[in-house]
Amino acid sequence: MVGNRAATTPDFSLEDIPGTSGRIDILCRCINSAFVLSHGIRRDVHVYLILRGGGSPKTIQLRGRDLRHLNPDERTTAALLKKALALEVDSNWTKSTPGIFVRIGDLANLEIFGDGATYYLREDGSDYRGLSSGADGTFVLGDHIGLSEEDEAFMTDLNAAIVSVGPRSLHADHCIVLINNELDRREAANRDESEIDGNGTKE
Repeated sequence: MVGNRAATTPDFSLEDIPGTSGRIDILCRCINSAFVLSHGIRRDVHVYLILRGGGSPKTIQLRGRDLRHLNPDERTTAALLKKALALEVDSNWTKSTPGIFVRIGDLANLEIFGDGATYYLREDGSDYRGLSSGADGTFVLGDHIGLSEEDEAFMTDLNAAIVSVGPRSLHADHCIVLINNELDRREAANRDESEIDGNGTKE
């Protein structure tokens, strides 16, 4: 998730997150959409936030399997990001709180690309539901500004599939909910199929 104006320092107010943080509130909503379930969080999800709101870009990584203290409200999530941004960091990952790491780096510095399919969410993309049933992978999306020309070129270099979640323009956090829902449905369908033997009955 790219935050084009998102603060790279902790110098923003939790009382006015949208007005003082370069719209870190958008990233907070995306985090909650990516992880939060009714009675827990998704442990198999990783989220990378690219923050470009001043100085050297920073990347914050959130690992679902290790996350703690994540609540379904923007203020608590913003406080976790604020704590991470207060650390002195270099190009190596530095742990902030359980499951949250930060370093200096931009989108092109992420090592995750190449470990499977890459999907770039864009309004004019192909319908994600038309992809193969195993269409898991890395999903890239921008904030309300979108991706830069350099980012677009990087996606092209990666051979990223340009996909859309529907015919209407949606907020980034809503797109994440829809992607997770589609993956949940595919996982459930694959699980059901694996329980059926060759005679058409469940084992």
